[in-house]
Amino acid sequence: MEKELKLNTVAIKQGESFSKKLWVVIPAVLLLGLILVLVYNHHAEFSWKALLDGFNQEFLVFFLIGAFAQLVDGTLGMGYGATSTSFLLAYGVSPVVSSGGVHVAEMFTTGASAISHHKFGNINKKLVKNLLIPGVLGSITGAYLLSDVIDGDVIKPFIAVYMIVLAIIIIRKALAKTIVKKKTKRLGILATFGGFMDSVGGGGWGPIVTSTLLGRGRNPRYTIGSVNAAEFAVSFASGITFMLFGGIHGWQVIVGLILGGVIAAPLAAFLVNKIKRKPMMVAVGILIILLSLKTLSKLL
Repeated sequence: MEKELKLNTVAIKQGESFSKKLWVVIPAVLLLGLILVLVYNHHAEFSWKALLDGFNQEFLVFFLIGAFAQLVDGTLGMGYGATSTSFLLAYGVSPVVSSGGVHVAEMFTTGASAISHHKFGNINKKLVKNLLIPGVLGSITGAYLLSDVIDGDVIKPFIAVYMIVLAIIIIRKALAKTIVKKKTKRLGILATFGGFMDSVGGGGWGPIVTSTLLGRGRNPRYTIGSVNAAEFAVSFASGITFMLFGGIHGWQVIVGLILGGVIAAPLAAFLVNKIKRKPMMVAVGILIILLSLKTLSKLL
């Protein structure tokens, strides 16, 4: 009897160990596969001359945007898409290139984030599972519409207005008082809407999903960790959809955002407990509003 119990205990522990490894292995394998596909499909477009020519003033701008957006996202748990898209649109990048670039870059930054959150035990697996499939379906739908159906020039002013709405959500969250915990209903609808708007607008998963869940009094540590883990799948699905239907445009934007984000990630992790959260959220919200108003002033 004791022998059977020991065998069952060992089997359970092995199962749990395998399950834990999957949370690290799956993002790592998907990212490796993505790199191999990108290299295989687009190696002919690259040359040493083109690579060196690409490291110009514009690349530095995209690099700084990626670094700043990652600092914002790493310290607040939201805002990467909203911050980077607002800067890119204000700089004159088209909605398709900016949203596609942001989501391809996010494949790498959110993959690293998911692995880190799992390592530090910040993930509620049940919450991730509830957000995952609806969020992915919403993101695929939004990415397809922006790539193949919606005219980017027509939607650009609407995206700028949407960014202002996201900024207001961020500021409102910062100024909110103590929140009483409430039961969260219709997680699937929330995740679908968040994934759809994230793809179409170039940002919004964090401000929409994270803010709603935190506004219901959920534990910040597990909410941010779980939403960020689910965001990897959402960004991956969206980025793949952009590649399939719209192709990949703006390599400078993508590489700049990735390198800036990867380099800034450790600093963001260091600053997360050093910077006061509320003033930072208000400052970022105001910055996004100003950038979006600048974009609107050019279009109207």
